[in-house]
Amino acid sequence: MAEALLTVEGVSRRFGGLLAVGAVSLIAAEGRITALIGPNGAGKTTMFALISGFLKPSDGSVRFGGDNVTGEPAHRLARRGIARTFQIVQPFAGLTVRENIRVGAHLRHAGRAAALAAAEAVAREVGLAGLLDAPADSLTVAGRKRLELAKALATEPKLLLLDEVLAGLNPSEIRDIIPVIRGLRDRGITILMIEHVMQAVMSLAEHVYVLAEGRIIATGTPAEVACDPVVIEAYLGHGAAKRLARAP
Repeated sequence: MAEALLTVEGVSRRFGGLLAVGAVSLIAAEGRITALIGPNGAGKTTMFALISGFLKPSDGSVRFGGDNVTGEPAHRLARRGIARTFQIVQPFAGLTVRENIRVGAHLRHAGRAAALAAAEAVAREVGLAGLLDAPADSLTVAGRKRLELAKALATEPKLLLLDEVLAGLNPSEIRDIIPVIRGLRDRGITILMIEHVMQAVMSLAEHVYVLAEGRIIATGTPAEVACDPVVIEAYLGHGAAKRLARAP
């Protein structure tokens, strides 16, 4: 079994009197793809913010590569090797695709030439090589999703947090980007992904955690969680599992 690169233990986050995430524990095994799924409003993006240092946990701990990184700010965690994409894609609109990616590359490459070379390599990897000189704000939705991925990859992460990187894509665009994500895993990047596109979860993830109302309600392989009555109820409502079981 692969070792855990990321270990989250009993993490909670409160906003005043609201408990957004309650005692969540999960691991992301090194060199694997792990999925975090759940209905809208479950707390998934809040979990990513806690892991990546954009929010501090109210309770619990986050360990990365064996080190306790609980509460460390995002810029320090980026240096350690944690990168994330954002659900709402916001490229630097006044810059080209190349320049957008170069911003991330400067985390590891101080010199302009080295950062540009790194940006071009990342663009090739995600399928943007032909658009390097295009304005970022001219890209299609699929192109902006790839650019968001490229900006994170340019920081040379060990752990990549993908927040609905497939949202808004059509079936053919999803089909085209799945091999890109799998290729990142194959070259050693550990991936934790939030995703509603179950086709992608079933195809990519080796282990799945299901979050509902801020708590983990199920965990297992994609096939195991897909047929779990508790998961079905969380997505489709009370009584859904029994109704599906009775369906011809």
